Amino acid sequence: MPENHSPGITQPIVFVIDDDPSVRTGLTRLLRAAGFQTEAFASIPDFLSRERHPAGGCLVLDVFLREGRSLSAREQLIEAGCHLPIVFISGYADIADSVHAMKNGAVDFLAKPIGDAELISAVHRALDQDQQERQRRAEVQSIRERIASLTAREQEVLRHVVAGKTNAQIATELGVVLSTVKAHRARVMAKMKTRTLADLVRAVEKAYSDMVDAIGL
Repeated sequence: MPENHSPGITQPIVFVIDDDPSVRTGLTRLLRAAGFQTEAFASIPDFLSRERHPAGGCLVLDVFLREGRSLSAREQLIEAGCHLPIVFISGYADIADSVHAMKNGAVDFLAKPIGDAELISAVHRALDQDQQERQRRAEVQSIRERIASLTAREQEVLRHVVAGKTNAQIATELGVVLSTVKAHRARVMAKMKTRTLADLVRAVEKAYSDMVDAIGL
């Protein structure tokens, strides 16, 4: 069960995971005093059993948990669908551990005893990163929904437009008159909420790495 749970769901939560009760208590008190909403867990499985928090957050995670090194446990978190930014903490890790953690996406790697300002600064960076990533995912989802709203012919026109073909070339490819292509293209621009060709291309590239596979053409 989580410790120091706050019931609100509108703020991100800093999840502290450390198997030392005194460390959990100390970190939680510090973070709560700094204004963060927090919950503490003794293990990664305990944390993963918690219902997903809609407002996101970050992890403050001890590298040396009894269940195994949490540097490799990051894969366990990702497999469980948890992509929250991580601030690793350790009283024993060396420089190699720090480098490995940063290469694997850690926001920071802090050695115990951890300075108050150092931890608070790292948590702020982690929460900012999580918020930016959540906004990016929401934008991508919105673009994909707009693409899905296009008719099959409009998606086909979109594919050709993104490939850089002119209206005349598209008309020849599809075996239709030029005015039909222009009409489809105008509807595509309207549904995709883009004003220029450059905007349209950027939107599609942001949502998909492979346009053909993405829209099933």
